Amino acid sequence: MILCASPRAQYLAHQSAIDAAIRDVLEKGIYIKGEQCAAFEREFATYLGVLYGIGVANGTDALRIAISACAVGAGDEIVTVSHTAVATVSAIEQAGAVPVLVDIHPREFVMDVSQVEAALTPRTKAVVAVHLYGQPVDLAPLKQLCEKKGLWLIEDCAQAHGAEYQGQKVGSIGHIAAFSFYPTKNLGAIGDGGFVATKDAALAERCQLLREYGWAERYISKIPGGNSRLDELQAAILRAKLPHLEADTESRRRIAQQYRDALSDLPLALPKERAESRHVYHLFVLRSSERETLVARLKAHDIQAAIHYPAPVHLQPAYRGRIRTLGTLSATEAAAGEILSLPMYPELSASDFDRVVGALRSAYR
Repeated sequence: MILCASPRAQYLAHQSAIDAAIRDVLEKGIYIKGEQCAAFEREFATYLGVLYGIGVANGTDALRIAISACAVGAGDEIVTVSHTAVATVSAIEQAGAVPVLVDIHPREFVMDVSQVEAALTPRTKAVVAVHLYGQPVDLAPLKQLCEKKGLWLIEDCAQAHGAEYQGQKVGSIGHIAAFSFYPTKNLGAIGDGGFVATKDAALAERCQLLREYGWAERYISKIPGGNSRLDELQAAILRAKLPHLEADTESRRRIAQQYRDALSDLPLALPKERAESRHVYHLFVLRSSERETLVARLKAHDIQAAIHYPAPVHLQPAYRGRIRTLGTLSATEAAAGEILSLPMYPELSASDFDRVVGALRSAYR
């Protein structure tokens, strides 16, 4: 089967370096908060262009800790989107804040920044910009609005490692940012992992306290905190893979362009990349009113497609009727009925690519 994403292919591509990194950790015998985690925090922060990086247990924790570090909490509102992984809204609520959801651009699939101001109330304290699928949000007007209104700008970069906006890496533009290293991510661990990035020393210090019981020194809690640490094995694996991230990103971008070239004459809405941005194609997501037919055709050819995401957060059972939205979110709801993710990973072979394209084209003969 051709998978939609293949963490195993990524492991095999870098197997010797990953195996050596794991062996080094196991032999040294320090498995939590050792030299691997500290080194990865420095290296990934440098890659992003920020001063501080804090490794945590997963991407949801990264966003929750980033929110809490900004002293956003009980009763405070945060504006974000409904078209996202539910983890975005979950993290907001775990931090004690209240999500307020706005609509998306129908082709870019990310926040329609023009709608944010209308969603603000006196209780709004932050905006979470979700760089979904690897596509950066239009950050310049959003940052200007946040500065004007005195709001925190928090970037959700879970799907956007290496993406750029106006020449800067996402994760370095807002006040603070959250990353996920779930195995399918562009920079993925072999297990869970997360990261908080910031240029602000005070925010970084607060994140470090929040991730481990509020300890400024061992066993002495300066503030209330929890337990969310990036372990040494995952940090070592990520260090082994980080030097290949740029090459892997270019492979994703090349495959995306090949999809566009091969499918441009079909009645499909293909991903749009903003001119001032570098899309990193965590997912290659198209739109079709005949999605179910395409899914069935791909499945018949032993090809796994996926839907990211089949139900907007505000329509899911856990959230329906209790989360405020700005209007009806018509673009979000329409997209949820038509989006389809094609296989996308750097190791996708030419023959597998041809099979995917052939299966799609066969639906229109």
